[in-house]
Parts: sequence; structure tokens; C-alpha cells
Amino acid sequence: MKKFPFTKINYIIIAASVIIIILGFILMHGSSTDIDFNPDVFSFKRITLAPIVCMIGFVGMIFGIMWKSKEK
Repeated sequence: MKKFPFTKINYIIIAASVIIIILGFILMHGSSTDIDFNPDVFSFKRITLAPIVCMIGFVGMIFGIMWKSKEK
């Protein structure tokens, strides 16, 4: 029988990481306004929190790819 490179836990970790990355990009998303300057661009959520959330998602993705389950 052909053995697959990933197990079920790998796919679960990868899926959770993708959801975390999407959440980070949602946090980065700005509002569409017609004014010239929006001070909300420099908010904590967009400048600090969103990149940290995305980075956690990317590290989780690497962890999910590299995870090797213990075989019997």
C-alpha cells in the first residue's frame, strides 16, 4: 500500500495555520474611506497585532509540514 507523506494531524495543523493566516490578513484589512488621510492606518491592530498573527500562522504551517508522527 502506498504511504502518504502527511498524516491526519499534519493536515489539521496546516488547516489551522491557514485559518490563522487568513485571520491575520483580515486584521490588516483597512476600511475604504474617501478622505485623504486616515489615522486608523497606524493603529496597533494593523501595525503590530496583524503581522504577529500572520507570522504565528506561517510558523505553524512550517511546523505542520515538518511534523513527523511516531510510527509503530
